[in-house]
Amino acid sequence: MNQFELKSRETTLKTLLQQAGTLALQHYQSRRPGDYSLKGAQDYLTEADTLVEQYIRHKLQDAFPDDGILGEETGGDTTGHSRLWVIDPIDGTANFARGIAHFCVVIAFVKDGITLLGGIYNPVTEELYFARKDAYAEKNGTPLQVANTPDLQAASFEFGWSNRAPQQRYLDAYSALLTSGVNIRRGASGALALAWVAEGRTDGYAELHMNAWDCLAGLLLVEEAGGHICCYPETHAQIHQGGAVLAAAPQVAHALSQATKIQIKCAADHNQQQ
Repeated sequence: MNQFELKSRETTLKTLLQQAGTLALQHYQSRRPGDYSLKGAQDYLTEADTLVEQYIRHKLQDAFPDDGILGEETGGDTTGHSRLWVIDPIDGTANFARGIAHFCVVIAFVKDGITLLGGIYNPVTEELYFARKDAYAEKNGTPLQVANTPDLQAASFEFGWSNRAPQQRYLDAYSALLTSGVNIRRGASGALALAWVAEGRTDGYAELHMNAWDCLAGLLLVEEAGGHICCYPETHAQIHQGGAVLAAAPQVAHALSQATKIQIKCAADHNQQQ
């Protein structure tokens, strides 16, 4: 696609993230305790999820009617379009539902399986993370750079959880990381976890299975901020299935990969995309 078309989507996405974030924040501030349902074990759904996604979807359809849209709550066709928007209206829904101000709106723009634009917005803290492939990664206009942590004794990782992977794999990975001296935390928003790696607040993030709407924007952020990332699916059909996710500062990425058995994207793959 030409630069004008991409720039138009970049400008729209930055504005839309903040608009959708404002809507999500209004629902967060007016929510009632216990006002949520479960889609599955530890898989929360609030009314705001659906309303925010519908808002984003309508705005994108008006602006770019020929683009495809894949949303967490309302699905979409991933195979009929070369240009695809991937949406998580509220990542960190469990936090949102329980009154914990650690959640965000996440949107990525993908062309032929390659993420070209990615944005993550936390409306509570007004932190807007944004990346454009082969161009920049920034927060509120300030360039991002992953941490320069020298070794595992000083490293802090975040480790997500999914019931799509055997529990023993998580226990084995936790044990290996703790034995190496790493600090492990969990904030319950995979998108913000990836943004924090890009920013250098943490040194790495891994999850054994993650949906595309949670991670495509964050993986682009980390890569553009100088970090190492995993080999995530890069066709629209595979994107719908999700996969394992890893992102880390360069000097500790190999150790996180070994502990989790998640492969890092090789330099040849990266250079080919350049």
